[in-house]
Amino acid sequence: MPYKFFSSSKKAWQAMYQAIESANESVYLEMYIFEENLQDFDFLKLLKEKAKSGVRVRVVLDYFGSFNLSNTSIAELRASGAELFFLSYFLHRTHRKILIVDESIAFVGGVNFNKLAWTWDDLVVRVKGKLVRSIIRSFAKVYAESGGKDPLIIAQRKRIILDKTRAWLVEHFPVRKHLSLKKLYKKYLGEAEKSIALVTPYFMPKRWFIGVLHQAALRGIRVEVLVPKKTDYFFLDRVNYFYMYKLTKLGIKFYLEPKMNHAKVMIIDSDQGMVGSNNLDFLSFEWNSEVGIFLKDKDAVGKLSEIVGEWRKGATLFDSSEYKPKLFDYILSPIFRLFTSIF
Repeated sequence: MPYKFFSSSKKAWQAMYQAIESANESVYLEMYIFEENLQDFDFLKLLKEKAKSGVRVRVVLDYFGSFNLSNTSIAELRASGAELFFLSYFLHRTHRKILIVDESIAFVGGVNFNKLAWTWDDLVVRVKGKLVRSIIRSFAKVYAESGGKDPLIIAQRKRIILDKTRAWLVEHFPVRKHLSLKKLYKKYLGEAEKSIALVTPYFMPKRWFIGVLHQAALRGIRVEVLVPKKTDYFFLDRVNYFYMYKLTKLGIKFYLEPKMNHAKVMIIDSDQGMVGSNNLDFLSFEWNSEVGIFLKDKDAVGKLSEIVGEWRKGATLFDSSEYKPKLFDYILSPIFRLFTSIF
């Protein structure tokens, strides 16, 4: 199967580290958070070693997300022969996570390189075959935009005719007014016939998204959303619970996972699915550059459904009758509703 899934940060890091170790020609990396605190997976050291050995190492990081990367480490990586660029736009972030090795395998998903995520569940898909060309093309666009000049990468920005029978790449670039996520979610959530399963760490939906889920529930579609019982931010926990409390009344079921899950997944009718970098919040839909793999391959979607099913087994159904909004929620919620309606 040309698709393999890694369902935790550690599993994804190990697979990505091993792929970079085996690189003979090139390593292309695009990452939101890249920090130097992963002792067992020292990606910075490995990238320097590969660059010194003659491998073409090209790295694009988000300036805000990777702010903690030291100037010394940046200088050392560049001195090793690697190219390192930062993207920085006012309010816009490159939230994408892509690794391409020897232009033959690629990784796409939600995993960052930071110690905070050491114990987290997450999801990354490894891709082989024709789809890798689309991922290279997508990286090439961001690489050129960040200032990269490598002609071997720049030449691959040309348009590719996608075969959407089994899988395709979803690109979302708000800074270029290329807003594909809203269109995609509206289409596939609106066409669901039996079930919708969503996994997200942060649930701050815009009004149109709430409307689409509500309409699905009214059609008799089973709508389930998996979120962590506790995220990495107390502030976002309160927002998650507020929206769960409201949307449960619309017939949507929420499952609380006992540990942090940073995965971003959509599964429609158990035969179509997407794995990517976007959360279900206004930042991903309106401001952040995101990327995902949309899958129609029966075996791949089956495996994806199996992973989500295992997560759901260990989760607890959210009971709105046991949740009592706090004063803080009543102060916070109008602010978020106003913010998401404006943006």
